Amino acid sequence: MKTIAAFRGPVMPRIAFFAVLFALFAASSARALDKVSFATNWRAQAEHGGFYQAIADGTYARYGLDVTIVQGGPQSNARLLLAAGRVDFAMGANFIQTFEVVRQKIPVVVVASMFQIDPVIFMSHPGQGLDRFEDLPQATAFVANDLFVSVYQWLKQAYGFREEKVKPYGFNPAPFIADAKSVQEGFLTSEPYQVERQGGFKPNVFLLADYGYDSYSTTIETRAETIAGNPDLVQRFVDASILGWRNYLYGDNNAANAAIKRDNPEMTDGLLAYSVARLKERGIVDSGDAQRFGVGVMTDARIKSFFDKMVKAGVVPADLPYRNGYTLRFIGKNAGMEAASK
Repeated sequence: MKTIAAFRGPVMPRIAFFAVLFALFAASSARALDKVSFATNWRAQAEHGGFYQAIADGTYARYGLDVTIVQGGPQSNARLLLAAGRVDFAMGANFIQTFEVVRQKIPVVVVASMFQIDPVIFMSHPGQGLDRFEDLPQATAFVANDLFVSVYQWLKQAYGFREEKVKPYGFNPAPFIADAKSVQEGFLTSEPYQVERQGGFKPNVFLLADYGYDSYSTTIETRAETIAGNPDLVQRFVDASILGWRNYLYGDNNAANAAIKRDNPEMTDGLLAYSVARLKERGIVDSGDAQRFGVGVMTDARIKSFFDKMVKAGVVPADLPYRNGYTLRFIGKNAGMEAASK
């Protein structure tokens, strides 16, 4: 009995000690994840897939991040949420918005661009004399107001599109489907699918990037104070998001798509599959400079090219200090060129 007692005496306290130590370590590990909020610019969809993927497959967690996606929509403005400090990062649509932020002196900065190609398009009916891009200016054009005051102004200047041809686009393809002599704006990843389903025909699709519209798209933005005060957090969020996009396109994206459908119950498997196929087919994420410098990359030369076009179209003033709206500090490091996680 003395031997047993002597054995138990010193061991039990050690077991208790290691149990406490393990609990403290586990608690410390949980606290090590930085809580981050990211606001998207619309309802959940495949165009947001890389961010959902980085949550679903644990990429953000591996980078020490506990990320919450704040879903956008018609009544939500991601950039205003960011500027007000209600979220840490936000998704931008294009660089016209970035130029406007600079004009208004809002301290928000683009730190990466997930899309090398802006997927904005025009569609036309086949066999109606609108089968070439140069035919489109003669057609009635269904255009939303935000695109009219920006992209359409460039189309006017560069290709002779006319304001008197414009009719408002209310994000319903029915008027376009009914008018065979019309064209409609949209995105490569969604509107053609809707028209095929609802109209029963495959529209001609003109990706504006093929005709010189060289804006970046689906950008990551944060506040200037975050860059100055916590650059490591910004770098980790950018790097993990890049890997999320790589894995979403080329790995197992089932969990990410399930999360997208939970946030947006109107999303369908058919549209998700169609969108992913178009993203891959046209290299929206990983073409051009991304093949040399990594996903998310931006360049001064490309941004200047787009800025000069918008100046010529009268969209932005020539003296705008547009370089204040972005930084190349966190990109161009070959991220996202690794094999996707299976």
